[in-house]
Amino acid sequence: MTPQPPENRDKDAGRWSDLSRPPLNATALRRALVRPGALWTALDVVPATGSTNTDLAARAAEGTVAEGAVLVAEEQSAGRGRLNRSWSAPPRSGLFFSVYLTPRVPAQRWGWLPLLTGVATATALSRTAGIDTSLKWPNDILVSCPGETDAAGPDGTPGTGERKVGGILAERAGDGVVIGIGLNVSLTAGELPVPTAGSLALAGARTTDRDPLLRAVLRSLEEWYATWQSAVGDPGASRLQETYAAGCATLGRSVRAELPGDTALTGEAVAIDADGRLVLATANGVRHPVGAGDIIHLRATASRRPGGDDSPEP
Repeated sequence: MTPQPPENRDKDAGRWSDLSRPPLNATALRRALVRPGALWTALDVVPATGSTNTDLAARAAEGTVAEGAVLVAEEQSAGRGRLNRSWSAPPRSGLFFSVYLTPRVPAQRWGWLPLLTGVATATALSRTAGIDTSLKWPNDILVSCPGETDAAGPDGTPGTGERKVGGILAERAGDGVVIGIGLNVSLTAGELPVPTAGSLALAGARTTDRDPLLRAVLRSLEEWYATWQSAVGDPGASRLQETYAAGCATLGRSVRAELPGDTALTGEAVAIDADGRLVLATANGVRHPVGAGDIIHLRATASRRPGGDDSPEP
């Protein structure tokens, strides 16, 4: 074997220096997921990018991708969440990917896609990683990290130990929708970007191998998407509405909704309506559907235990 020049040896050493975080196997992933008749039509893994959503949306706008394209990055430097929040993590410490879908259902039902993706992702993580998951409306994935507690709520109630392990961002692009998913997989406590974040490792996941985790999430998403489309996007007939509600940690809680226009609304989250909106019951007995905004969990009721019995079934 011909010895490598020193500069190449240094480059390889850097690439493989974190042996606990090996790169994804793009060839094996394509073999498992991209096949005739499947939803997934292409799968690319790139070493680094600014944002997989931005990149895939640009391709969709140019008409150079078909439905079922998947773009995965080992590292993102400009990952985005809702409300233009940043999403960053060490290289190969998580799953950062986007998919392109062109739903053949009425456009007014496309708003269910982020919630559908949340159900699919939470279910896959419960099955594959063996952890309890729950959903924070509209697009966060929560886990309970043993030994970790979050801050007390504004009303003085103790924290629940809930941690955000993932987020979902859906954006219109071309003739369809690009859905981005970010999941913290192997981050340590010292690597968490904010105190309210968590990771599968900190939640006691039985595996942090990203290849089977990614396969599980994409297969679950394919199944839920097919069921939803077969029901012409009907959230009741597809059982999406009831499944989301069953796993939603926001329901049964006192919450504050920070709404567009610098207004806020406080009440108990009592339902997810047929349009995917969160319904709040205020102190004066009025029910308000919330379709957009930032939801702050204040207090859980005794009847719903976040991350417990109301989590999606594994």
